[in-house]
Amino acid sequence: MNASVSKSTGQSAAPRAVKLRLANVSKTFQNGTQTVEALAPLELEVKEGEYVVFFGPSGCGKSTLLNLIAGFEAPSTGEITLEGKPITRPGRDRLMMFQEHALFPWLSVIKNVMYGLKNEPQFRFRPRKQREAARSWLRMVHLEEFETALIHELSGGMKQRVALARALAPDPKVLLIDEPFPALDALVRGKLYGDLQDILTRTGKTIISVTHDSREAACLGDRVVVFTPRPGRIKKEIHVGLARPRDINDPKVAEHAGRIMAELEGQPDEKRAG
Repeated sequence: MNASVSKSTGQSAAPRAVKLRLANVSKTFQNGTQTVEALAPLELEVKEGEYVVFFGPSGCGKSTLLNLIAGFEAPSTGEITLEGKPITRPGRDRLMMFQEHALFPWLSVIKNVMYGLKNEPQFRFRPRKQREAARSWLRMVHLEEFETALIHELSGGMKQRVALARALAPDPKVLLIDEPFPALDALVRGKLYGDLQDILTRTGKTIISVTHDSREAACLGDRVVVFTPRPGRIKKEIHVGLARPRDINDPKVAEHAGRIMAELEGQPDEKRAG
């Protein structure tokens, strides 16, 4: 289940430590007198520096699973551990980038990013150091020229870049991304995919994202976890052995996207391709 991701050179990546482990994790909700099973019991490991994508149809439980990892909700059964320690509540070692950017409209771009640093021990009561760190992240997402702008002055893609910088600034052990891109046009999404891959390459950050877009999954993921319809079960794990950076329009990305969709739909790859 957790073989190392092969590179396009044909060489295997060096073994990486397990960052996150899910053991017998399930989730049920109570809807009046009815019990709704959102996630069937599942097992999953995420390695250090790996980009894992949860892919599946709407309502399959992939966002629910992301919320469990974030600590917003507790699993009905099983345990989730980060570096061997059980997750029991939200923590700054796991930060979420939501579908809505959730930025503060009354603050400038740089102050939005600085906000995520104010409670970090190394930055507390040190505004100059906060500003320096925020600027470094704004440079990484190509927004250093807009640090004094207000949020309403930015395009949708720029707002998501600010949200990404703010989530990464406190240096979480795991970045969680819950479908933040669907409302953006294709060109802007492509640029954001490039930013994410650049950040992954430069920082070695462990990232877990949720999507129902097979091209996005193939473009970003080292490993794509395909879920069944509700109750969500892991149907297949697909390793994407393409070198980075990847272009969303690359035929090889399209080929992997076809494999992912074929698995979701229960079709052989050959049938999907034809």
